[in-house]
Amino acid sequence: MQKKDNGITLNGSPLVLVGSRPLVSQSAPDFTAVDKHLSPVRLSDFKGKTVIISSVPSLDTDVCDKQTRRFNEEAALLGKNVVVLTLSMDLPFAQSRWCGAAGVNRVKMLSDYQKADFGLNYGLLIKSLRLLARAVLVLDREGFLQYQQLVPEITHEPDYDAAIKAVKKLL
Repeated sequence: MQKKDNGITLNGSPLVLVGSRPLVSQSAPDFTAVDKHLSPVRLSDFKGKTVIISSVPSLDTDVCDKQTRRFNEEAALLGKNVVVLTLSMDLPFAQSRWCGAAGVNRVKMLSDYQKADFGLNYGLLIKSLRLLARAVLVLDREGFLQYQQLVPEITHEPDYDAAIKAVKKLL
């Protein structure tokens, strides 16, 4: 398990990420997380679709709330060949509760709480907090990483426009 200081911060304090991040144009590593029914879901289940992965520390924070609501809105505009996954360490029950209260129904929520498989395979697991770093990744239909943004300060929002532009290039 590789540990890195990737230059991300929480309110200016440095955080260490664990795992290895894939590079753009590489095949995206498969991972398994669980859905709201505690059923395993693999990234490979979405092969043949363009995939946006929105990684957030916790849905019960303002920025994660905004990020997930924004990608829910974008999902409605991008069509059926695009899947938006939001991953966090929140328990599936908390994710379901949050989605119901927020009216979020177009984003597929996945929890990485069991094994941190996504966090480790993408180098986004925050060692000291056991939360996921804020990031956005875009995969093409063949499962290759075509865009990624690791947000340097996790209290800031990602560049939504850049991510959506990357998706539209693949459609």
